[in-house]
Amino acid sequence: MAPLKISEQDVVNAICLYVADKKQVKLEEVEVELMFDDDYGFSAESFVHGRKQILVKQNMIEALRMWLDQVLGRDPFSGIELVLDDDEGIIAIIR
Repeated sequence: MAPLKISEQDVVNAICLYVADKKQVKLEEVEVELMFDDDYGFSAESFVHGRKQILVKQNMIEALRMWLDQVLGRDPFSGIELVLDDDEGIIAIIR
């Protein structure tokens, strides 16, 4: 099967779904900002009711696995690679 490219917006959507599930809040109550740092790599900040939580790369992968299973109906144990693209931002490649 050909690799699937997940857009930056869908990466954000996956993390929102993940955080809403973990925090038991409505999806609309979650805000997410993706980040990349040369020293620390990929991460995301989530905001729920004014409280900030940092998600590390492994949390982002877990969120994408949940999204693959629940939204796309695809194998959640597929290989997932986060990529910083100059034009598209932070995207995921599913293999």
